[in-house]
Amino acid sequence: MTLTNKDLDIKITNAEFERFRDFFYRKTGIRFEDSKRYFVDKRLVDRVKKTGAHSFRDYFTAMRFQASGAELQELINIMTVNETYFFREAHQFDCMVEELLDEIVTNQQKKELKIWSIPSSTGEEPYSIAIYLMERWPSIERVDIELMSSDIDSSVLEKAKAGIFNERSVQNLSPLLKKKYFTKTEHGLYQATDDLRSCVHFSKVNLNEQKDMQKYRDIDLIFCRNVLIYFDDVSRRNAAEALYDALAPGGFIFLGHSESMSRISSLFKVRKFKEALAYQKPIA
Repeated sequence: MTLTNKDLDIKITNAEFERFRDFFYRKTGIRFEDSKRYFVDKRLVDRVKKTGAHSFRDYFTAMRFQASGAELQELINIMTVNETYFFREAHQFDCMVEELLDEIVTNQQKKELKIWSIPSSTGEEPYSIAIYLMERWPSIERVDIELMSSDIDSSVLEKAKAGIFNERSVQNLSPLLKKKYFTKTEHGLYQATDDLRSCVHFSKVNLNEQKDMQKYRDIDLIFCRNVLIYFDDVSRRNAAEALYDALAPGGFIFLGHSESMSRISSLFKVRKFKEALAYQKPIA
């Protein structure tokens, strides 16, 4: 009888876990705590078996030296968490259309605005932004908007572009908005209309890669919610500086409810609006 690697009892040693954790941190800025050990080991063992490697050592060596980087991307896709839904933390969207964008347009006399959602996950956030702008911001008729969204996970970007969502994702949308911006599929899912999907330009971006971030400049508003919590202090500061560079003078950034830019960087000015807290890049 011939044994395949699927029959092998593959274990990840403490030293191997540390080696992988350091490698993944250097590539993504994400550091796994010891409490995530079971989560990481389970997914690593699965990739070792699926690639036909006979040990973690063989797999890790092949993955690091793979010219295409395809297996590293597979790892990034399965190791990152993508949990979201439409109109999540809606008070920030309210702030966007009721106060923040009008301030930018009025004070800086702008006819064009750039808005960036990172990470995009499966698309609920950038499409929520688009719906809010079209439904609740009167100035949309006289200001051109470039709406971009990015993620490190290539698989969720494909899902975002497809724009197909389950009932849970759209639970906060009114029946009117569901009817206006989605069509019901034969499987009971919700397909975003072509018009809605055309509002957002998706791209793959690693917050920890300088060459990726350099492509984004003069952004007026960034949504970067619930991603910095996965970084350590050094990676958070690096990400904050990259986001600062991406913003136009006077531009704003929204973080998740459990995140605080004030604890990460002193570059930003804290702004308290009626509906939400935002962080601004000083004009001067």
